[in-house]
Amino acid sequence: MSIPPRYAPLAFAVLMSIYMVTLMTFVITWVNTGLNGDFLSRWWRAFYIAWPIAFALILLGAPRLQRLVGRLVHMD
Repeated sequence: MSIPPRYAPLAFAVLMSIYMVTLMTFVITWVNTGLNGDFLSRWWRAFYIAWPIAFALILLGAPRLQRLVGRLVHMD
């Protein structure tokens, strides 16, 4: 499967947000409420609330942060 290069920022935002939100909501839900019977439903609720927010923040923030990193890193 190949994605045209013009969609790279969108693909990055989708994958990065899914990756981060999955791990973060899992850990935070686990720490706050434990792994009891309704863990998956609580985790899923946290995930579907957090994912659109994370997606938008990554989509908007990644280009700016990449430019900042480019200025901070000195390549010899």
